[in-house]
Amino acid sequence: MSSVRTDIDVRPITEAEFPEWLRAVHAGFLREPVVPAEELEARRGQFEPGRFLGAFDGGRCVATFRSFDQEVTAVGGRPVAADAVTGVTVTATHRRRGLLTRMMGQDLAAAKERGDALATLIAAEYPIYGRFGFGPATSATGWSVDVPRAGFDPRAPLADGGGRIDLLEPEDVRKAGPELHDRVRRSVPGTVSRKDFWWQTATGAARLSARWTTPFFAAYRSPSGTLDGLVAYEVDETWGDGKQPQETATVRWLLAATPQAERALWHYLCSIDWVTRIKSDMRAPDDLLPSLLPDPRAALVTTQADWLWVRILDVVQAMEARTYEREGGLVIDVADPAGLTGGRYQLTASPAGATCVPTTRSAELSLGIVELAMLWLGDESAVRLAALGRVREERAGAARSADALLRPSRRPWCPDMF
Repeated sequence: MSSVRTDIDVRPITEAEFPEWLRAVHAGFLREPVVPAEELEARRGQFEPGRFLGAFDGGRCVATFRSFDQEVTAVGGRPVAADAVTGVTVTATHRRRGLLTRMMGQDLAAAKERGDALATLIAAEYPIYGRFGFGPATSATGWSVDVPRAGFDPRAPLADGGGRIDLLEPEDVRKAGPELHDRVRRSVPGTVSRKDFWWQTATGAARLSARWTTPFFAAYRSPSGTLDGLVAYEVDETWGDGKQPQETATVRWLLAATPQAERALWHYLCSIDWVTRIKSDMRAPDDLLPSLLPDPRAALVTTQADWLWVRILDVVQAMEARTYEREGGLVIDVADPAGLTGGRYQLTASPAGATCVPTTRSAELSLGIVELAMLWLGDESAVRLAALGRVREERAGAARSADALLRPSRRPWCPDMF
């Protein structure tokens, strides 16, 4: 049983308290309790007054919470303002005292006041966040590729039609990567915006640990010279019997704006001498890998997990932000126990746009705010949720109608951890 401790001060931290707050983050995530100097220096630039919360017991920070501005790409490509939640910890000595509930309540209320349509997070543990209205909105898949079996001819051109692969230096990636990412995220629902800090840490300009190693960076350029793909990867040094190299290339991240770029980058990785296995990053659940391989069975799923979680803060704003592939309408009754949003709405949608307005008409589908979050990007099925007892049909066939409206041609994907 949890007991709320009102004598523990929950409040925004000051900049002077940031080192103590970061120490508490380490304690909460069971990391080394001493914060490396490299990490403290790198993260100081992230400090934003009012967005870092701490719980203090006798002057010691015992729980942490951070949020920052983010954009999430809705179905159809429109960026939606979101409150990204991260750095959520409670020290083992202070669990079950309502600290997370207090911090989450403060942050979501502030996000609602700012006009954010959503809140987002990557959940370290599945059972925690549903009670705050978050639901898993995307999933991701990790792959292991047996390179000798994959079937790519290493002598064949790596890029069809005159494209080319080049190795880049970290500074080149920092310059060219953000523009490529913006192109990709406009076309992939569920993708989130990246701040400059992401590119700084991904290329080693800002280091969170003394153990940082610089990866290889490879770029695909189309026949016209346009940068259409980037991959960051590292390679271990494994020799099977002391004489034969059997090295693994681990992909840290791979971005491709076109199918041609995606195929060329995977072909390149499978063509590196000595590499016999490739570990992918967390890919979209309907990623073109493994079907890009001549032998798709060479790729095995190593991880299948929920990824981006969404908390809808404004039903109207969220439903009108996305596009719909066909015409239709639906009356939904949305329950939000926290009272941040919810109510009964008439959704009228077409490829040209949508309206979502409060209504007194009889509901066709009743669901909670968690379930609406699961359906918003179209990765979950209303029919499936109805079978699980998570949504209720007030009109026969309403769940099928919801799927016809909400599910896009390709599944959403969030490539980022935050």
